[in-house]
Amino acid sequence: MTSTWHVVGAAALMMVLGAVWTVYVGGLADERGTVQAAAPEQGFLPLLQMSLTVLGVLAITSEYATGMIRTSLTVVPQRRTLFLAKAVVVGLATSTTAYVVLLVTYSASRLIAAGHRLGFNETPLADDLPMLFAAGISVTALALVGLGLGAAMRSTAGAIVSVVTLLFILPGVVNYLPPPWSTRVATLLLPNLVPQLAGHRLSSRLGDGLLPPWAALLALLLYPAIALIVGFIMFKRRDA
Repeated sequence: MTSTWHVVGAAALMMVLGAVWTVYVGGLADERGTVQAAAPEQGFLPLLQMSLTVLGVLAITSEYATGMIRTSLTVVPQRRTLFLAKAVVVGLATSTTAYVVLLVTYSASRLIAAGHRLGFNETPLADDLPMLFAAGISVTALALVGLGLGAAMRSTAGAIVSVVTLLFILPGVVNYLPPPWSTRVATLLLPNLVPQLAGHRLSSRLGDGLLPPWAALLALLLYPAIALIVGFIMFKRRDA
């Protein structure tokens, strides 16, 4: 499918942007001696997340759009088996793609940044692995959320808008809540679970803005679990 290759190409664009960003901040470091720049694998993570979320959405909505869902149900009449197979394929495909893109972006940026003090290249790989792991998990989780929402809505646009709301709009809205609730609610939002999964604190206030990694992982996994359950219920009840 052409759209699938477009989505994968958009995800791979992260590697190019990461290299360009590193060259740019490396030039700034030549002028200033040192800079504190965002790591490209973190700064461009939303691009990777959204790209592969679209892949998860299209895994089901494209079949409704073309009518291929009837053929799929003829070949695999057990809807539970079909839906589970789609979830497994989406999970494996997005997880593999995410980690390849993240690791290539990470490695290339550090090679390009050699000899410069850019902040993000001054920590060893062992210290960066938790964040890389968390980033990859978040991409896969969002792709499965996209699959679940796509099955529930049967609309590519509707599912994508819902994920955009979850990923970008809600984190901004909670900032208007009175403290300390703004920070406490923010800890449960999907984008903020990535740093917490890596053991980073969201707030300097003692007791606020921090879930232990195991709790952050559980909260992160709840997003695709709920979306897939709702999606499967709607998929099972409605006609093709």
